[in-house]
Amino acid sequence: MIYASAFFDLQFEFAETVAALSGRPLADSLLGYTNYYIRFGLGRDFDPAHPEWRDYLAGLRNAIDGREWTYRFYTKRAAHAGPPVVATCGAFAYARLPDGRLRLHFDNVETDGASPLARERRGQRLADLAALFSRIREAEREAVRVVGASWLYNLEAYRRLFPPSYLATARVLRGRFQHMPLWGQFVNRRREVKKDLADLFLQRLRRQSSVENLDECFPLAVLGLEAAAREFYRFYGV
Repeated sequence: MIYASAFFDLQFEFAETVAALSGRPLADSLLGYTNYYIRFGLGRDFDPAHPEWRDYLAGLRNAIDGREWTYRFYTKRAAHAGPPVVATCGAFAYARLPDGRLRLHFDNVETDGASPLARERRGQRLADLAALFSRIREAEREAVRVVGASWLYNLEAYRRLFPPSYLATARVLRGRFQHMPLWGQFVNRRREVKKDLADLFLQRLRRQSSVENLDECFPLAVLGLEAAAREFYRFYGV
């Protein structure tokens, strides 16, 4: 399933505004202030010299409609652009960061159209996490720490799946403009844009007079959390 064109349009307007406010080229804003690079399947190093990124910019320079070109470029290359993970259990997975900590990831695995965070799915999500942390306990060192970063931690339906000691560490992470933990708040499980949140975002964006407070345009902040894995073992009983 690919993302709707409106999702890319939203980011394009953000990049255009950043370019206008900063006086820097649009190409710089598209690289540094959108999720395009990752969505194009180019990885996470954000290298402006990447051949396919250069192809995108070359086409953009010649395009009559930059937004239409962007979406056409995406749909021709759309592939799984998720982070590399060590293990997946249901809706949850984990990856190993360079410093040895483990990063939690969440994805919608429901096939019947139901919300993966609906109250009636809470038992299944807890089972997913219990299975994942059972695997972590078997595979990872005893003192490993677990981190998360997402707009989802603002939602009670998501928060109720995690240990209180982990939730207590939540802090706002700013400047996450290249990543889905920020932009993901605008799309539903069908990868269509949530019009109410998008409208609020654009209203705030169009009132901006500098690049100093761009994070304030987003309805929900990215929250970062961290706790020892043993807190999760105790909470899920593994």
